[in-house]
Amino acid sequence: MMKIAIVHDQLSEFGGAERVLVALKNIFPQADIYTSIFNLNNLGSHKDLFKNCKIYTSWFDKIPVIRNFYSPLRFITPKIWESFDFSKYDLVISSSGSWMSKGVIIKFPTVHICYLHHPPRYLYGYETAIEWQKYLLIKIYGNFINHSLRLWDFQSSQRPNYFIANSEETRRRIQKFYRRNSVVIYPPVSIPNIKLVYPELVEELTREPKNYYLTVSRLARAKHIDILIKAANKMRFNLKIVGCGRDEKYLKSIAGPNIEFLGNVTDKEKDYLYSEAKAFLFAAKDEEFGIAPVEAMGYYLPVIAYNSGGLPEYVKNGINGYLFDKLTEDSLIERVTELTALTKEKYIEMKQSARKTSLQFTEKQFKEKILAFVAKLFKNRL
Repeated sequence: MMKIAIVHDQLSEFGGAERVLVALKNIFPQADIYTSIFNLNNLGSHKDLFKNCKIYTSWFDKIPVIRNFYSPLRFITPKIWESFDFSKYDLVISSSGSWMSKGVIIKFPTVHICYLHHPPRYLYGYETAIEWQKYLLIKIYGNFINHSLRLWDFQSSQRPNYFIANSEETRRRIQKFYRRNSVVIYPPVSIPNIKLVYPELVEELTREPKNYYLTVSRLARAKHIDILIKAANKMRFNLKIVGCGRDEKYLKSIAGPNIEFLGNVTDKEKDYLYSEAKAFLFAAKDEEFGIAPVEAMGYYLPVIAYNSGGLPEYVKNGINGYLFDKLTEDSLIERVTELTALTKEKYIEMKQSARKTSLQFTEKQFKEKILAFVAKLFKNRL
């Protein structure tokens, strides 16, 4: 039997990248997991997914004083990943993003496949959760550190034998920044069988939705939740916001009484929020894929999203939702107005198209494509 290791950036929060990790672990249940840091308590309701996993952490995780200060200490990133030994494995799959776990050193005959969520946004001029460049000393320090990390990021990008990108947008960035080819395998999205799991929602297509719009997101700068709030304030439509983050206090300060902050909700609560909303709103800039909009489509929910990053790969104007071209509340309002002007029949068609689109991104399809990719490399060994 093949010896397989999955290397993941960090396990101190649960998001889209961690969903991919869980899916990879389900595909290769015998695989060991390697990561920089691991904090089970921070994974909330998802911690049970990792309780029975064999997880190896780096030396960085074993120093309590510094493990919570990765951002200012990120110049040690090369030392973290280059410290692991994978000589006993046949296959290493790195699940890589901002922490650059693709930088592990793999020696022949071990094969290294990198599933890349995105090149580090802070190294290549994309918006990040914190506008760190507005602070002079941090800007000077950050630019100095980032220069050396960009050099290492390119160097380490030559180490994987193969790249898998999570979207066409990421594939283009791999080619642009790393001069490497890659294939696209979209990440797995949990698409519910609503009529099977929640039979009380069987009328979701024909009944009138409740009078609110929905977004599910981290409350961080690059997500531009403020655009959604300003549009809701101006047009006076009801908006429900699911998620937490560092910008929550500011966002609440600009929100009108028609906007509700729900924080983190249970899966059952989220099911009902999705199924009863009029549309899903999304204003993130340069989002590489965007799991939440696809998840919303799985509930027959049209998506109105900013025309950026990987969103145009599946949000199609007038078919399963709308794209707005300017990152302004007026541009968003134009699309919301178009949606509200649809006849009931056209709106139902859009809901059906949204659901059909979501079925392109199931966990089953992800598994089949990953296994097919690996099978080409290891014939008769899986």
